[in-house]
Amino acid sequence: MYFDPHLHKALRVKAAQTERSLSDLVNDAVRRILSEDADDLEAFEGRAKEPNFAFEDALRDLRKRGKS
Repeated sequence: MYFDPHLHKALRVKAAQTERSLSDLVNDAVRRILSEDADDLEAFEGRAKEPNFAFEDALRDLRKRGKS
């Protein structure tokens, strides 16, 4: 795996400060990103059966209630 030189330097500094390997830092970061993606997909799937509203209808409703 190749990193931008500035990013690689920042990773090396972080690894030294935290006494962890670059592999540990990268693995943790990738795990965190994949976990966030999984959470997003779960939320999306949970809301997939909710009714759809056209933007114009929602805006009209807000105006009717004095919210816009």
